[in-house]
Amino acid sequence: MSAAARKSRVRLGALSEEKLLDLRLCDLPVRVDGTWVQRCVNRLYEELEVRGITRLRPHVWPGIEWFSPDGVPGIAAPFYLLHPRLIELERKNMLTVEGGGETSCMRILRHEAGHCIDTAYRLHRRKRWRQLFGSFTVQYPDTYRPDPSSRNYVLHLPLYYAQAHPAEDFAETFAVWLTPSSRWRQQYRGWPALRKLQYVDELMAEIGDETPPVRSTRHMEPLREIRTTLREHYRQKRMLYIEDWPEFYDEDLHRLFSDEAVYREQPTAASFLRAHRSHIRRTVSDWTGVHPYTIDQVLGDMVDRCKELKLRLAVPAADASRDAVLMVTVQTMKFISGSKHRIPL
Repeated sequence: MSAAARKSRVRLGALSEEKLLDLRLCDLPVRVDGTWVQRCVNRLYEELEVRGITRLRPHVWPGIEWFSPDGVPGIAAPFYLLHPRLIELERKNMLTVEGGGETSCMRILRHEAGHCIDTAYRLHRRKRWRQLFGSFTVQYPDTYRPDPSSRNYVLHLPLYYAQAHPAEDFAETFAVWLTPSSRWRQQYRGWPALRKLQYVDELMAEIGDETPPVRSTRHMEPLREIRTTLREHYRQKRMLYIEDWPEFYDEDLHRLFSDEAVYREQPTAASFLRAHRSHIRRTVSDWTGVHPYTIDQVLGDMVDRCKELKLRLAVPAADASRDAVLMVTVQTMKFISGSKHRIPL
């Protein structure tokens, strides 16, 4: 049976979760055309037009994750955004959907468009580009250690992503510049990063109506060539977000909870954290940019430790919830500044 025939017989909405997980990625009947992602892509095209970039329209195809490959001014969009059932499966497995709303999708598309315009016009070969952003040919790392206090970089995607590599620095700077109603001149006044934004502004005015020398429309690592099952895909993906976190000190937990006999009638700390796990996970992830799956692993360790210490609630629930959020946030920020982070895009 041909690949097209196999796909035509697949009805994602009718499959059980087990059967869905056993599907190979290449057999998923998904496409960008006709989806809400295509509407976002069309909006990106409009934004480029408004900013005077008239000759570049990045093509978009289904892939595993968001990325723009070297040598191809196009964008792979993750398969899970292309069908409601797959969005649901992604959220269940990863506790969030990257780019799953129009605002977050546009934020990522603007970043990827930065890679596309860099590729299409070979901008990283320019002397001024290299002076401001660094060498494009520096080996692309698997991890990076950001400095949250640095003002040499713009802030766009989470985890100070501009600091990952010169190519990401340019893409993030371009994304901030492209964002409609962006007040980047005011927001970054006094920051060294402002020089990069001014350069992008001048550069786009120079090349915006030029035909790009690189116009490849290839689809790199397209979904149709990937024979991994969804089950194996998510097993591998979850492993990427299991970080080597430092252990929480017992004294941190004792500040929130107690093992004293006077509180023996109160709910256990473990049950309290389980009940508030979703709220804590979501809030800390929103504040820090750390993936919710990673935060959830930390909360799971906290629940287990609370059981071992036989801790119980010792303050009003609202206070404990607030303080738990603060504790996990503080620990997360320490981790961000002291550890390396994998590059997801």
